[in-house]
Amino acid sequence: MRTFITCMGECLIDFLPLPENAGIPGFQMFPAGSHLNVAVGVARLGQASAFACKMADDYFGHFLRSYIEQNKIDTRYLTTVEGLSTLAFVATENGHPAFTFYGEGTADALLTPADVPAALFEETRILHIGCISLLRGSTPATIRATFEQLKGKALLSLDPNLRPPLVKDEPAYRALLQHLISLTDVLKLSDEDLSWLLPNRSLEDALQSLLQQGPALVVVTRGAQGSSAIKQGGELFHVPGFAVPVKDTVGAGDTFCAGLLTQLADRNLVTHDALTELQQDELTSILRFAAAAAAINCTRTGANPPTRDELIHFLNTQS
Repeated sequence: MRTFITCMGECLIDFLPLPENAGIPGFQMFPAGSHLNVAVGVARLGQASAFACKMADDYFGHFLRSYIEQNKIDTRYLTTVEGLSTLAFVATENGHPAFTFYGEGTADALLTPADVPAALFEETRILHIGCISLLRGSTPATIRATFEQLKGKALLSLDPNLRPPLVKDEPAYRALLQHLISLTDVLKLSDEDLSWLLPNRSLEDALQSLLQQGPALVVVTRGAQGSSAIKQGGELFHVPGFAVPVKDTVGAGDTFCAGLLTQLADRNLVTHDALTELQQDELTSILRFAAAAAAINCTRTGANPPTRDELIHFLNTQS
């Protein structure tokens, strides 16, 4: 029985700066990774959430697994290997953010087809992929093969969530993205992703171009301007966001994704054809739900998606 919204990809530790004490910098660690954030968001919003990843049997890996279990994410698609976890440090240098990434040869980059159990192909209702898991080691090829095998059997979701500074072979990476987009049912991007993928194109022209490659639905988030969407057989339209006091935008796009996928599962819109038949008023409601989830996340520090009760309360306070 197909039950899970399965997020497949990286998990890592973010080290964020603390106020300096006597000129000595310090860091606080947070569980991170785009797909882990989405899996947490889905679970907190009440849908069955599973996470597929290869994790390290080190201190950080134990910390991440504990976080996954605390958020009631199903762990049956996780594998563990001796090795190191991916780490990312964020600091301030000359008044600007400086990022240092330790990810070569780490566990989440070493996923192989042998690590993907048959149950994932039988139990996954929606498969969500993207971000840095498409950049390192054997994991990109494994994700590609899984995506291909589930085409037409589960709803396929892609959020490229691009990290251009980490791209080492841009032509190969663009070719992989193009192939995955051709298989995708739901394509979600940020406006920055869109500018990198299709530079110097108008919003409508760029989204039409992506739609023609295969997806049933393309959604682009545009920060404070809300989101824009287009589906097969439909016209481009816009949904406003919510004005909130912003503490941090980390994880906002992932939380939007979680809200979007949760709503599709809630409404049993889990086939390509179902998305093409989706009416604009229902899609507007879905995108408003996703935007509310992202807005709440922005009122908090770090990636911290809301529960469904928090989201419903927030929507009830909006005009």
